Amino acid sequence: MKYLKVLICLVAAVFFMFGTGISKAAEIVLGYTGPLSGPAAEYGQDILYGVDMAVNEINAAGGITVKGKKYTFKLDKLDDRIDPTQAVNNARRFKTNKAIAVFNGVFNTTAPLMKINEEKGNEFIMMSYTSTPKIETLGNKLMVCTVTSFTPYVQVFSEWAFKKGWKKCAMVVTLGAYGDEWRQSFREYWEKRGGVITADKPANYYTETDFSSPLAAAIATKPDVMLIGGPSATTALVIEQARSMGFKGGFIMIDQAKQDYIAILLKGTKMMGNLIGTAGVVSVPFDGAKIFEQKYTKTYKRMVTWECALNYTGMHALARAIVAAGTVDDVYKIREAFPRSLETTPMLGDKFPNEVTGITKAGRLYVAASVQTITNGKSDPSALYVWWPDDQKTVDALKKITAVKNNPILWLK
Repeated sequence: MKYLKVLICLVAAVFFMFGTGISKAAEIVLGYTGPLSGPAAEYGQDILYGVDMAVNEINAAGGITVKGKKYTFKLDKLDDRIDPTQAVNNARRFKTNKAIAVFNGVFNTTAPLMKINEEKGNEFIMMSYTSTPKIETLGNKLMVCTVTSFTPYVQVFSEWAFKKGWKKCAMVVTLGAYGDEWRQSFREYWEKRGGVITADKPANYYTETDFSSPLAAAIATKPDVMLIGGPSATTALVIEQARSMGFKGGFIMIDQAKQDYIAILLKGTKMMGNLIGTAGVVSVPFDGAKIFEQKYTKTYKRMVTWECALNYTGMHALARAIVAAGTVDDVYKIREAFPRSLETTPMLGDKFPNEVTGITKAGRLYVAASVQTITNGKSDPSALYVWWPDDQKTVDALKKITAVKNNPILWLK
């Protein structure tokens, strides 16, 4: 009799849950493939945790509602150690679980993924994180990129150096497709403006710790400034070693290297001297950036980076697009809904660590380029550069809605 009563209670509970509509929301599956082990693990984990934090927030708030039905998100993750073949295999595994989007943050693996994400019957949205301009030339109709191109940085960084009267630049940039593209773009702009590249000595920032050889060759050409950068940890070593070898000039850091993290490694900004690079997340003039930092550091016990911040915002943008599209499985309709969802309700800096107000036809989100300089060893206020407006009217409209406080929004014409 005792067991019969228990059985009756269980049946009644199940009937109550389903009969009153209190049932578990359906799941929308997402995937993340990236370096979760090896030399680039920190970078890969930052991207993953940014997406993960957004997913957890959305789910905790009850998920999203599409055509009257509730959905939550499930994030699957797999390590690819920046191996293109493994990344593709991971994506195919995600698709067997009916994933509609895959996040990835390394162009060497993103490009192969973009060769398969439009296969009929196996389509998925490619949520990429890469500043290389090449991604926009691939003609992929299911691509979304959550970070600005490095092209604005080439212009802003170069002009900063020219205003200081620096014309001679030596390059000691990381090896690889990304570093090669940066060096090529920088050289073209620098020389077009009348500057001279005195040396080009790429180095492997992923495996090396002694940069004395390329630095010695670069310093021997007596440059005014050096273009450097790769992962932040080894970029800090390059700065430290260059100073120890007597280099007193300035530094231009490619956007992969983050000066806020480097400042921690170098125990301050004094050694950096005169430098320009991307601004740290907490230095941008958004209340949302400060709120995000507090929540992120408390949850994941690690420093905030643009990798986590921009992918956090990108995940929220994806959720909004799904709602606007009115479908959870038609990936083409979801991708097409991004412009509409962002123009109707822009993502502003009062609630997010960065602002997103639209998307290019090729798929790059309208995210301002954040820039910060160090002058004589002391950090200057950060600045935001918008690169997408075609006219002053668009700039004025943006200034009316932005949550920026104090710091000006600068237009790259």
